[in-house]
Amino acid sequence: MQLLNIGFGNLVSADRLIAIVSPDAAPIKRLIQEARDRGTLIDASCGRKTKSVLVMDSDHVVLSSISTDTVSSRLNNREMENAADE
Repeated sequence: MQLLNIGFGNLVSADRLIAIVSPDAAPIKRLIQEARDRGTLIDASCGRKTKSVLVMDSDHVVLSSISTDTVSSRLNNREMENAADE
């Protein structure tokens, strides 16, 4: 299981990640509100502005204060490290 750093010491399973999206669009705001209502929202932004939303395969929605570009580059770097190890 590979863990992905999403800021402030918070980690998520990279294997269970479906999408990394920006929180600005109305459909994503609705997705966040629905997850909050269902109890499947995880706020890992530590009180800061949400810059990326991670959608997991378990129907959980994770909020992060790290930008989508930074999260995706961390994910790509991890994948490149794994490919080099094989």
